[in-house]
Amino acid sequence: MSSVRTALPVVDLRDDPAVLRERLRTVANEVGFFYLTGHGVSEHLTDRLLSQARRLFALPDADKDAIAMRNSPHFRGYTRLGGELTGGVVDWREQIDIGPQRAPIGGPGKPDYLWLQGPNQWPTALPELPAVVAEWDAALAEVGRTLLRHWAISLGSQADVFDAAFAGTPATLIKIVRYPAQADTPQGIKASEATGSGVGAHRDAGVLTLLLAEPGSSGLQVRAPDGASEATGNEAGASEATGNEAEEWIDVDPVPGAFIVNIGEMLEVASGGYLRATEHRVRLSARERISVPYFFNPRLDAAMPVLELPDELAVHARGVSVDTANERIFSVYGRNAWKSRLRAHPDVAAQYRYV
Repeated sequence: MSSVRTALPVVDLRDDPAVLRERLRTVANEVGFFYLTGHGVSEHLTDRLLSQARRLFALPDADKDAIAMRNSPHFRGYTRLGGELTGGVVDWREQIDIGPQRAPIGGPGKPDYLWLQGPNQWPTALPELPAVVAEWDAALAEVGRTLLRHWAISLGSQADVFDAAFAGTPATLIKIVRYPAQADTPQGIKASEATGSGVGAHRDAGVLTLLLAEPGSSGLQVRAPDGASEATGNEAGASEATGNEAEEWIDVDPVPGAFIVNIGEMLEVASGGYLRATEHRVRLSARERISVPYFFNPRLDAAMPVLELPDELAVHARGVSVDTANERIFSVYGRNAWKSRLRAHPDVAAQYRYV
């Protein structure tokens, strides 16, 4: 395996619309990952969220275990170190999964994926956390909608072509994650002994991801574009993937004031593979790391529209790939997300008899 250090493209949301759209289309087609500046999300809100994240992970284990995901049929709540899988291999991180706070709608005779809607679990010792997360959700949803409208126009469609899929009850997901320092990883953990992996190689199963990575941290890597794998991956928004370790990975360190943005599988579906859902992973590093990925997703029952690309773009569409188990990437978001959640959290799936 080799690793290269290079910068991802930078996209400034304040650019002239014509320049911005061409830039977005190009980087999403060629790389699928970029830094986003000019997004308008305040530094004050970012600092508040990171502060809450630090306080969350400093809580006693008993407080965190009280909101364990195994208590939730909706896959919400806290996951201990080593409690999630990617590609069947242990991820070495702890985290809380948070979605829109809504009444459950799953039940007999309904699609299984409707169980993904339901209430969150919040630590009682952090009463400020729900309000900060709600502000974060509102701010990043606006950024996500803006990006989608620009992409739609750049691909020859109306700006509102994706709006219907997000109307009503979009199924966004927020993870607040802590990766420990590599030196703090105990021996005997399959992922860490083999690869030093915080999260294994995967592609995100939703529409797009906006990642806040703690300033000064490191560990995120993106598969170099020329070596982009056709495999796919796992994670709340991810499906399962394997990587060719002979290929190169790009180190993606945080840029002050920028989000790290990547395309998910649902935009690959919508664009016939013109937009690239790129494989990525997280390696453990010398210091611990806080990360907050925001998965911008449509309603659970929404099918992403398949765009009719102009001829000059259509010839560069790669088609929609399949995952490592030869399963489809579904156009209905809930089906794609459900497949990923069952793989990532088999203990929760077994507890509620989803498998």
